[in-house]
Amino acid sequence: MADVLALVEARFRTGLGEPDARAAVTFLGTDRIEVLRFTDGDVVRYATLGMSAQPMADPTAPLADPVKGPRAELVLSVRGGLADTDKALRPLAVLAASPQVEGLIVAPGASLDVGEPLWPGAPFTSVLVAESGGLIEDLELDGPMDPVRFLPLLPMTPNEAAWKRVHGAAALQERWLNSGTDLRDPLRKSVSLD
Repeated sequence: MADVLALVEARFRTGLGEPDARAAVTFLGTDRIEVLRFTDGDVVRYATLGMSAQPMADPTAPLADPVKGPRAELVLSVRGGLADTDKALRPLAVLAASPQVEGLIVAPGASLDVGEPLWPGAPFTSVLVAESGGLIEDLELDGPMDPVRFLPLLPMTPNEAAWKRVHGAAALQERWLNSGTDLRDPLRKSVSLD
């Protein structure tokens, strides 16, 4: 477990540089989750560290496989200085702990809801999980372990989340793209969903 997290942290440093802050959260019955903050110009990235320590298990399986199964960490990118986004640390840790706590398998296209604003005054209470491989390359592990995927999180307003449930993740991403939506803007309004 510790070896996987050391490799993950090394991959973060390779892809994002040195973290300028870190916080740790432990939930009852779960492993510790850290959230690292990386600043690159006006963009602040928050990355979870700890979610990939164990593979995500199918909640219907009688026994969880301690080696095989998908592994991931979450990455949220926002423009710095416009909102108190450092308060997103706890909600991100909650999302990263959800595979252990709720038996979820977090994969691209999924919606994750924290039930409250991601940070004070945020118009977002949920995120869309995007495809890995863009910002940070997947981390291959020794077989039979699955690679660690670094999944970007795209904040969604409640209206966008409801629209996504009906029309799907691809349709929402296309709507954002066609509208030129700045998904890193921590104060952005909902995209037009007419």
